[in-house]
Amino acid sequence: TGIAGAVGALVPLGTAPPARRLLVAALVLVWAGRLGGYILRRTAAIRHEDARYARFRAEWGVGFERRMFVLLMIQAAVAWLLALAVTLAASNPYPLAPGLTLAGLAVFAGSVAGEGLADRQMHAFRADPANRGKVCARGLWAWSRHPNYFFEILVWLAYPLIGLAGSWWPGLAGLAAPLFMYWLLAKISGVPLLEREMLASRGDAYRDYQARVSPIVPWPPRRRG
Repeated sequence: TGIAGAVGALVPLGTAPPARRLLVAALVLVWAGRLGGYILRRTAAIRHEDARYARFRAEWGVGFERRMFVLLMIQAAVAWLLALAVTLAASNPYPLAPGLTLAGLAVFAGSVAGEGLADRQMHAFRADPANRGKVCARGLWAWSRHPNYFFEILVWLAYPLIGLAGSWWPGLAGLAAPLFMYWLLAKISGVPLLEREMLASRGDAYRDYQARVSPIVPWPPRRRG
């Protein structure tokens, strides 16, 4: 998605200003570089099949491949919507609007930094042998059960903001990306699958965490009864 989005942003479409296309392409590459690097490092450290997929294989039996295909097609649809948001922001024929561009850059920078911080906090927690079998409720994870998902959704709001200059429709159409990303992570392949696995491995400790901490949007945790 990252490389395709950057290339798509650089393709001359209509009369889009070069500065607009270059800015959007640069943002996509920064996002893809950070997320891709993190996923590569995490994957390289895994010596066995992801627990979620192993559970699917056991539960779905002969239907595993068919259901995985459906799941991957949903993810492909999300990738298409993300690329569409990038294309709309890059192909707007109007010059960049300073205020909207700064707002988009602020959202983008805060989101990338926030997601990176959440990933580092979780990595540090898991790296400590004393935390084996425990639930991470530190830093951003004390305010959200999935702060990385929150910032991953938020980062896609930057492109609609940048795409709003001079015409409302590119920005409004681009909102489909973060909305669909929220739906996918909150309802389909993110929170439900991960929390099911966490409940199986952490039990009551994770149920207590669920009762106190917001699922995605960071919010002050509830006090224990």
